[in-house]
Amino acid sequence: MEHAARSAVPVFPLPELVLFPGVTAQLHVFELRYRTMVRDALSRDRTLALAVLIPGYELDYHGSPQFHPIGCLGRVEQVEWLPDDRYDLRVVGTDRVRFIRIEREFPYRSARVEMLPQHPYAEDDPLVQLDKRALLDLYARLATLAQTEGGDAARQALPEAGEADRYESIVNRLSSVCGGSAEERLALLAEDSVIARGRRVRDALERVLGTRQDPRRPGGERN
Repeated sequence: MEHAARSAVPVFPLPELVLFPGVTAQLHVFELRYRTMVRDALSRDRTLALAVLIPGYELDYHGSPQFHPIGCLGRVEQVEWLPDDRYDLRVVGTDRVRFIRIEREFPYRSARVEMLPQHPYAEDDPLVQLDKRALLDLYARLATLAQTEGGDAARQALPEAGEADRYESIVNRLSSVCGGSAEERLALLAEDSVIARGRRVRDALERVLGTRQDPRRPGGERN
């Protein structure tokens, strides 16, 4: 079965940021080509495709550096126009996509994309609820460590997650801060099963937290 496709969308390639559906990203736009892209997007449907640049992009950064084939559509929810004609944006991820082909290069790249399907799951599935509670426990431990090691700023940098949130939302928010590299987060984004993605996130967080002191657990006290 063919996946849903849509007309060309503006592509905003970045070195490290991996956007997930339902996750918010703050973007500062200063290059002329991307300022033009923002103005065009705001005059249309406010949609951008966020892509991740492939390492080595620095050699062709002002040209057309390559980016990974998997990305995420984002809708511009809030815009602040700055006096020097730059923009601060708040973008919310909407759909995982695969880039099919570049449709336009100038003044910025636009690409045709296809939506990636997602395996269905039931929010009230007991196994899903068990995974959700495990992820929220890991999130609480991660937040405690962030507060202990980096103070309020580090804690506030984490996305919020709580019992009232849907399982997919929790998985995607934690995916956005999980993994040591953009490529690892992209692998999570490419996972069609939210449940499989959630379990990979849980394993990754357990590995990270297992190597760090946790003040909430025995033996984790700091002098």
